[in-house]
Amino acid sequence: MAHDVKSQLTTLLRQALESVAPDFADLPIHLERPRDPAHGDFATNLAMQLAKAQKKNPRDIAARLLAELPLSILVAKAEMAGAGFINLTLDPRAKTGIVRAVLTEGGDFGRSTLGGGQTLQVEFVSANPTGPLHVGHGRGAAYGASLANLLAFAGWDVTREYYVNDAGRQMDILGLSTWLRYLELCGVAVPFPPNAYQGDYVREMARQLRQARGDKYLRSAADLLAGTPGLPAAERDDDEAKAARERHLDALIGRAKALLGVDWVDVHQYALAEQLADCRDDLEQFGVSFDVWFSEKALYDTGLVARAVDLLAEKGHLYVQNGARWFRSTAFGDEKDRVVQRENGLYTYFASDIAYHLNKFERGFARVINIWGADHHGYIPRVAGAIKALDLDAERLHVALVQFAVLYRNGQKAPMSTRSGEFVTLRQLRGEVGNDACRFFYILRKSDQHLDFDLDLAMSQSNDNPVYYIQYAHARICSVVSQWPGDLEALAETNLAGLTHPRELALANQLAQFREIIDNAARDLAPHLIAFYLKDLAGEFHGWYNAERMLVDDPALRDARVALALAVRQVIRNGLAILGVSCPESM
Repeated sequence: MAHDVKSQLTTLLRQALESVAPDFADLPIHLERPRDPAHGDFATNLAMQLAKAQKKNPRDIAARLLAELPLSILVAKAEMAGAGFINLTLDPRAKTGIVRAVLTEGGDFGRSTLGGGQTLQVEFVSANPTGPLHVGHGRGAAYGASLANLLAFAGWDVTREYYVNDAGRQMDILGLSTWLRYLELCGVAVPFPPNAYQGDYVREMARQLRQARGDKYLRSAADLLAGTPGLPAAERDDDEAKAARERHLDALIGRAKALLGVDWVDVHQYALAEQLADCRDDLEQFGVSFDVWFSEKALYDTGLVARAVDLLAEKGHLYVQNGARWFRSTAFGDEKDRVVQRENGLYTYFASDIAYHLNKFERGFARVINIWGADHHGYIPRVAGAIKALDLDAERLHVALVQFAVLYRNGQKAPMSTRSGEFVTLRQLRGEVGNDACRFFYILRKSDQHLDFDLDLAMSQSNDNPVYYIQYAHARICSVVSQWPGDLEALAETNLAGLTHPRELALANQLAQFREIIDNAARDLAPHLIAFYLKDLAGEFHGWYNAERMLVDDPALRDARVALALAVRQVIRNGLAILGVSCPESM
C-alpha cells in the first residue's frame, strides 16, 4: 500500500542488520510507537535482540546499526536511547504524506490483506426466539456485527450467521404459554405456570392467534390438567419446589401436544414465526444483518444429529450407561462426560450443537468464530472436545465471550428476565438513546469485560459522550468543507508543505496509525480498539480546530489544512462504518 512508512522503516533497519550481522538477517524487527513523543515516532529493540543472540553489548550493537542505517528522506533523526533502543523521528513530509494516501484511497484506506481472502464464519446473537431481544442481547449483536465488519475490512471472506434454536423445550414452553393465554381469552381458566413466559408479547400473540383462528384451538381446563402434578405453594423457593414447577410445566406441554394433535404444530410454528420476525426486524433496524439464518430443526430433519452421534460412536468416543449414550468428553479436557442421547431415544441439546459444528466444518470455513454469552464459558471444552473427537481441527474454532451489559437508568439497575417478562428490550433502548449510541457504547469495553451501560451519558450532547464527541468532529469538518471554495477532487494533489505546526504533525501521525489499529483489532477480535482510536483522533482534531483557523487567507496553507481535515473526516467515516455508527454532517 502507498505510504506505508512502517514497512519502509523496517526495510531500512533490515538493510542495516544485514550489514552489521548478516548471519542474523532474518531476525524479526519490531517497531513500536513510543508513548512519549519525545522518544521519536518509532522505536525498536533490534539491538537488544541481536545482543542476546550474539552475547554482546546492546549499546555497541545499536551504535553499529545506526552507523549502517541508510540515509532516507523519511527519517529526520535516528538515535540511541536507554539500554540500546533505537528511536526514529520522521521527517515532517513523511508524516503529512499520509494525508495524500487517505484522500487517494478514500473508503478503502485502512483495508488490510491480513485475512488473505480466507473464508470465515461469525455466528452471533443466536438468542432463543422466545421473546423480544433485550439489552443483554444487544451487546452481542453490536459486538458481532462490528467484528464481522472489521474482519471483512481486514481481508477475510466473512459469513454472518444466526443459529435459530427452533427445536427443543424452550420453544415448547413458548408455544404452551401462547396457547394458555389463548385459552384465557376464550374464557378457560387455567392457572398460568410461574415458569412459563410471562411477557405482554405472549398475550399479544394469543390475541392475534384467536383473531386469526377463532375457537379452533379451544380445549377444556379439565382435559388439560388431567393427570398433571400440582404446583407447590407460590412462596416456596427451595430446589424441590423449583423441580416440581418444571415437572408441572413439562406435563402441561405433554397434555397440550396430546389434546391439540396436529394443531400443536400450528400453535408452535405461529409463536416461532412471530418471535423470529420480531427479532429480524429489531436487528435490521439496529443495522445488524445476517447472511444465513440456520435452523436447529434442520439438523434433525436432515439426519445430521443422528449422523454426528453415530460418528462419535464409530470413533469409540461413546459409551452406554443406564440406557443413555454418553460422550467421553473428559478425555478431551471437560470436567465430566456428557449425555448425547437420553434413555428415551431423544437427543440432547449438546448433540445438536455437535451436529451444528460438524456442519460448519463441512461447509469448509477456514475459521469459525462463535460469539457466546459469558455464562457459556463452561460449554467451550465440551464443544472443542467433540470437534477433536470427530478428527476435525479444533484450532479453526474460536469462541469469543460477551458479558451481558447492565443498563442503569437514574442510577437504578434494570431487571432482565425473559421468562418473567420484566426486561428492557433492545428496541426500547434504541428508542431512547438511538442506534448510534447503542452501537458505540456496547463496544466500548473488551467483549469479555463487564459493561455498565450509562443511559444518561449515552443521551448527553457533551464531550464526555464519546460517540457525540467523534460525530461532532465529523460535523465540524463538514462545516469547514462547505465554506471552502476549492475542488475536493484536487485536494489529493495539494502541496502539504505548509503543515508544520506540531498539532498538525500529531494529527497526521494519528491518521497513520489507523492501518495498524485495523490489523491489531482484527488479530485480537477487538473492535473496541477502533472506538478508542477514533476518540483519540477526534481529540487531536478538536484541539487543532480550537487552536488554529482552517480557512486562512494564504491559499496554499488553507488548502493544506482543508486536506488534512478532509483526511480526518475520511478516517472517521471508515472507522465508524466498521462500528455501524452514522456520520452526521451537521449537529
